[in-house]
Amino acid sequence: MKELEKAELEIVKFIRGKYRLDEVALMDYGRPCVKFRQGKRTVLSIYLYDDHYDFQLVFGKAEREKFEEVRNEFPIWMQKLYDKTKTYHDGKWLFIHVDNSDVFEYVKKLILIKKKPNREPLSKENAVYGKCGHRCDLCVHYTGISEEFREVVISHMNSVYGDLGWSPCTGCGTSGCYCQIKDDELYEPIECLQQNRLDHCFDCKNYPCEQSTIGYRQLEHKSISADDVTYAILPYVPHQYEEQ
Repeated sequence: MKELEKAELEIVKFIRGKYRLDEVALMDYGRPCVKFRQGKRTVLSIYLYDDHYDFQLVFGKAEREKFEEVRNEFPIWMQKLYDKTKTYHDGKWLFIHVDNSDVFEYVKKLILIKKKPNREPLSKENAVYGKCGHRCDLCVHYTGISEEFREVVISHMNSVYGDLGWSPCTGCGTSGCYCQIKDDELYEPIECLQQNRLDHCFDCKNYPCEQSTIGYRQLEHKSISADDVTYAILPYVPHQYEEQ
């Protein structure tokens, strides 16, 4: 996996897992951009390039004071970037070039200065997990959820993935298992489990991998709501709803 791909996975996992924000796609400065917003307030903007991402954060007075308290925790190059960035009436407009996960680790700390995490993990009290580690009790396919909840989930699934027709599933290992057969072939997670003689993806040293994590994980120039992320993305990405 390329360094930018690793960074992308970390970016998506952190932002969507920690924050409940709408993602608004638009063109800004002539570049495709995704703005992460709470209401009308932009928390973070990410400009999409083929070989990197440009993160834009606006630090007002309160954020600048917080950064100054911990500036020595950041590398020299980031401190110099901060110092060179002009302060306007509404704050410093920081632009940070990110092409690997190491740089993003420091950008993550800036985002935490900008805003505290606001996504509450869903209760695991009645959680049902599939062999792949996904939350069956949050899944559009699972027949164990109420029809009322399924309709809510379908609307968000359609918004993110398009209307693919969401077939019912009675759970792993049952006669109505959705992953058991696909055009007379096993779905990748189930096939992988059988090949490796495992009962659950949890038992694998490589978990979570790309085959078990089949949820929408990419940074794309596409608008989706915070509720779309809640109901159509995070249930299919292992550990996204786990309490830290």
